[in-house]
Amino acid sequence: MYVVLMNQIIEERRFMFVNAYAAQSATENLMPFKIERRAVGLDDIEISIEYCGVCHSDIHMARNDWGSTVYPLVPGHEIIGRITRIGEHVKAFKPGALVGVGCMVNSCQTCSACVDHLEQYCENGMILTYGSYDPTMNSMTYGGYSDKIVVDQKFVLQISETLDTKAVAPLLCAGITTYSPLKHWSIKAGDKVGIIGLGGLGHMGVKFAVAMGAHVVVITTSEKKAADAKRLSAQAVLISKDKKAMADQLNSFDFLLNTIPVAHDLNPYIALLKRDATMVIVGVINPLPNVHGGALIVGRKRIAGSLIGGIKETQDMLDFCAKHNIVSDIEMIHMQNINQAYERIINGQVKYRFVIDMKTLKK
Repeated sequence: MYVVLMNQIIEERRFMFVNAYAAQSATENLMPFKIERRAVGLDDIEISIEYCGVCHSDIHMARNDWGSTVYPLVPGHEIIGRITRIGEHVKAFKPGALVGVGCMVNSCQTCSACVDHLEQYCENGMILTYGSYDPTMNSMTYGGYSDKIVVDQKFVLQISETLDTKAVAPLLCAGITTYSPLKHWSIKAGDKVGIIGLGGLGHMGVKFAVAMGAHVVVITTSEKKAADAKRLSAQAVLISKDKKAMADQLNSFDFLLNTIPVAHDLNPYIALLKRDATMVIVGVINPLPNVHGGALIVGRKRIAGSLIGGIKETQDMLDFCAKHNIVSDIEMIHMQNINQAYERIINGQVKYRFVIDMKTLKK
């Protein structure tokens, strides 16, 4: 009897139940849900979540737009909170510290990508913060629309107390998605940089490129966004529907960051690049229409892609933000309003990211 009781106690300590919001199918609203979190292991950190950003990817996953969702699904990969417990092997973090968790919570740590601090390109597959198989729990990972999360210390990020905490959350996806290509392609003072699209990603691209000293041009189809682009300190706005304006800018850009989230014609933008310049795609993940080979060949121009960033680079980005006082433009919402927020995102009715006040989850 004693052995059975002890086994039950050990089993109970392996898990804890926390409150969350989950999608149960592609057609149902997100609703309150109880999930299991693992107990804190030797290398783990338990975080009480204070804020969680809302990414368009959350909507795609909740509605199974990419055909890979396993339900129930708890979204959220822009997580800010405070440490409540640490494992015995954790030395770099202390309880009470302000920390973040981004798009991934583990990787193999042994492949060439992981060794190079590029865990997002793990050759054995990174473990996403939600919607990935978690061998530790023998179940799918659950994200930040929840009270708590337990994460290996290697995937926990230090957050400066000097920044507006709630507005830091989107940096862990929208921020690093735009910072990484700007750093990788070595954007510097004086470079002419075009940010294509002014939304959740685009507005962060503008802020980073400006802080790096670039001459920043927002390229958009909407004249209505010109004023906001200037508010964000872009030096100029180029309306891509204006053929004359586009013709005047041919072969003049050192770098283009393309944040458009849907399939579109790349050829007008390729024409804007200087010789040997690069356009990086960070928004659209579905097939793109035909690219004119001649447009690339004449000018030795390049099209590339970029996916978030590794943990080391994400920490560098957060430190850069603390130095330059960069955060996302946000609108706060209660957890109970998440389904309405999804509809507003789809309809382009947010400037520029929603962030959930996770205290409202307890209501």
